Amino acid sequence: MKIISIIICSICISLNFLFAQSTIQDAVNKFCSDEAFKYASISIEVVNLKTNKTIASHNPNKSLPSASTAKLFSTATALEILGPNFRPKTRIYKEGHIDSTGKLTGNIWIRGGGDPSLGSKYFVSKTNEKQFLHRWKDEISQLGINTISGSIIADASEFGYKGAPDGWNWSDLGNYYGAGPSGLTIFDNILNFKFNTSNKVDVPVSISSIEPYPPGLKIFSDINSSNRKGDNVYFYGGPYSKTIFASGTLPINRKDFLVKASLPNPEIQFAYEFEKILENNNISVLSDYKSTRFSIENTTSDKIYNDKNLIYTHQGESLINIINYTNRNSVNLFAEHLISLLGYQVNKNGNTNNGIQIMNKFWSSKFSTKGLCLKDGSGLSRSNAISAKHLTRLLIYMNTSKYNSEYKSSLPITGVNGTLKYICKNQAAHNRIRAKSGSMSRIKSYAGYINSKIGKEYAFALIINNHTCNSKLLKQKIESLFNILATN
Repeated sequence: MKIISIIICSICISLNFLFAQSTIQDAVNKFCSDEAFKYASISIEVVNLKTNKTIASHNPNKSLPSASTAKLFSTATALEILGPNFRPKTRIYKEGHIDSTGKLTGNIWIRGGGDPSLGSKYFVSKTNEKQFLHRWKDEISQLGINTISGSIIADASEFGYKGAPDGWNWSDLGNYYGAGPSGLTIFDNILNFKFNTSNKVDVPVSISSIEPYPPGLKIFSDINSSNRKGDNVYFYGGPYSKTIFASGTLPINRKDFLVKASLPNPEIQFAYEFEKILENNNISVLSDYKSTRFSIENTTSDKIYNDKNLIYTHQGESLINIINYTNRNSVNLFAEHLISLLGYQVNKNGNTNNGIQIMNKFWSSKFSTKGLCLKDGSGLSRSNAISAKHLTRLLIYMNTSKYNSEYKSSLPITGVNGTLKYICKNQAAHNRIRAKSGSMSRIKSYAGYINSKIGKEYAFALIINNHTCNSKLLKQKIESLFNILATN
């Protein structure tokens, strides 16, 4: 009888598994056959993490642009190679002699180390965003320096000067989400514009303030007041450009309406901001601020610092804190920094392409990466091509990683936080899915982990390109699928 009971129990378990598998595959089939996806390209895979077997799929090998789910690769790679406790460093050097009057005959150098947290809104309040610069000023004061005969020289060369990854659109580069990585990043590489609008429509708006202020910047604005709600403004301008074009509309009768753009030249802005702090605290700088971008000394080699004295080393935020914001808040800038940090820490070359090569090499040794094409770390590039299977293989690997807990904890939770806060809220999948989302024009994607109500744990990925329904309806369709996945 005992043997018979065991056999019956095994049969019941198998039948339940097959039923759940059938139910999930049926749900995927129904989802993909929806009229809204008649002209769409879709890649889906759901994997049982206990067996690592695929239980449902649709075109799992089809490679597509996936928007921000690409951040799963950049965050996982950085975590695996650099570790959660890695902290980027920024170093301050003095060059020259300090005489008895407190005059430094020489320069102060700021050597960037790719820290994206300096003055970042994600780590400090607006009122404290310059606190780190005051700390550096104190280090210079303690040396007895009251005058600098030379310049404040900013060195962002460790990440190179390409400015932006391959495949980024011209329409993205000037906007806040298109801020590129830099060896010296400050205030999230964002410009805060404030505008005043007329109480009448079709009247040009006026700029009330720009913060931080980039010296020498020229603004050409074609922004008008309108009855349309919200921010409908786009900025256009390439890296290192001194000219920004702005077009679009803002609501009528508004004062100090905030619109964000990308900072064109973080390196020179860094030198400018630090010089202002010094000057405002009775440390005179006699020569204009500079950057190493056009300098003959522009090199990532340690050699140019052999004749300089290290004053202070600033430790940035830990890698895991940066990863948490990268995944939960989908911060493009942080994702790009992770890729560049990989390149610089592994072989002293922090440009994006080198970081991508390191990432590709790492994952190609873990699973098949055929068909995988990554051009950036954030997913903003439409040249990226990722399949659902690429994402689920990554998730399967990270499920057994020694950093499994840290990685999963960085992902938003449905109905709870981050970019999934309003997905499946108070529905069956509420608090049952940890996943990264991705959104661009005509692109929607999700990938992550599911803990179902019946105790199953799945890795899943969903990528949709060129759907024809509006975003509200698309959200409802995806939520319906998620609720089934979280139930079975």
